[in-house]
Amino acid sequence: MRAELVSFYRAPGSGQALTLRDAVVEGEEVVSGSLIASDGARFPIEGGMPNFIWPQSLGGREKETISFYDGRADVYDQYLPLTFRTFGEKEEEVREAMADRLALKPGMTVLEIGAGTGRDSEGIARRLAGTGRLFCQDIARSMLERNRARLAAAGQQAEFSLASASYLPFPDRSFDAVFQFGGVGEFGDIAGFFREVVRVTRVGGRVVVGDESMPPWLRKTTFAKTLTLTNAQFNAPLPLEHMPIEARQVNLRWIIGGTFYLLDFTVGEGEPPADFDFPIPGPRGGTYRTRYLGQLEGVKPETKALAMQAREKLGISLHDWLDAIVRREAEQVLKDGKQGA
Repeated sequence: MRAELVSFYRAPGSGQALTLRDAVVEGEEVVSGSLIASDGARFPIEGGMPNFIWPQSLGGREKETISFYDGRADVYDQYLPLTFRTFGEKEEEVREAMADRLALKPGMTVLEIGAGTGRDSEGIARRLAGTGRLFCQDIARSMLERNRARLAAAGQQAEFSLASASYLPFPDRSFDAVFQFGGVGEFGDIAGFFREVVRVTRVGGRVVVGDESMPPWLRKTTFAKTLTLTNAQFNAPLPLEHMPIEARQVNLRWIIGGTFYLLDFTVGEGEPPADFDFPIPGPRGGTYRTRYLGQLEGVKPETKALAMQAREKLGISLHDWLDAIVRREAEQVLKDGKQGA
């Protein structure tokens, strides 16, 4: 970990700034030590890699994930290419096409969540042309160590940290782009993952996310049954219900033999913008906003029929007529306590 990053990282969950203690520094690298938050939370640095995993006593899915992947980096790299071979795909071309969706430019700051052994990291780092910065995060140390060795061999650089995908150790709006492929199904809190992605991505930044998930039209086929017998993750649901409201220009496609989804979107701010205040033509009238916020108690059907006849005779919308009547009557009651004649 480079010493300059002490002021960049934040305590996951609380977002507090961190202080470096008991550091062993070699050149510009902090080899070991601790990052301390003001509330006393301590995050150790070992082998130049800060450990921000939070909560620090993991359970459930994250604990199982660490147990499965730690120490299996070699096996992972050995068998993962079989997925591409199964569908007659060229792995490098597929990964390049995924990275294209990030619309990267030199000088950008990029986060790869669940970066694993670096099979995507290398291409992303190359696109930054040595002028940007790539942060690689994962929950399994052995995977990141393999990633670091891969990038070093390719002459590429990145910053590495251990962390949970739903508790990222970065400030708000830190990244121009965020990438995650092949890990969402392992996350214990998928909604939390998307919340964190949006939190750390600048408005206008790009997000690309993908994982196994058989499309609905294939799930009952022999094709699907054959694949899911070996890997049940192909039956995983799409994470659409967890997508953030800030997602704009959302694209969904299936890749790698149509068995992996790929979602990409641009990060917006809050709910989508819309003009809810222009007058809507027609008998009802009003605006989208008045129809939503100005609803009153219902009337009898015969009363509504009479109101529609009156509106038509006056040549105005029902909204304009009712708004005037209700306002006049309300003002009369508030003024003298009596209902109008």
